[in-house]
Amino acid sequence: MAADSERKRVHFLSPEELVEQADALADIEGKDRTDVIIEALQKYIEEETDSERFRQRIAEAYYDDRIDLDLVEALVGTEQARTFALLKQDLEDEPLGIGEPDEDVDIYDEETATVEPED
Repeated sequence: MAADSERKRVHFLSPEELVEQADALADIEGKDRTDVIIEALQKYIEEETDSERFRQRIAEAYYDDRIDLDLVEALVGTEQARTFALLKQDLEDEPLGIGEPDEDVDIYDEETATVEPED
């Protein structure tokens, strides 16, 4: 973890055995418990965000406006976030930027053929 990054204090309850394991790992590696927990959380997030299933869930949350583009970028990176943004814009726009056809215009010039299905 970068020393100059912002930190936020969090409080949570954890199974005692898990805390003991984190403490033992911290002792062995010469780290403190917080660093061990942060590294484990970072690894978990990296693994989850690399899965296609999770990326699909992120995309759905973004398309439904449950998360913003900054959070998408933090989770999946700039390139994937931009792709999601372009796809979201396409979903919100008229298809191909073309409106519905005018009902008074015959787009087939009255030259249509009827095809009978073969039995």
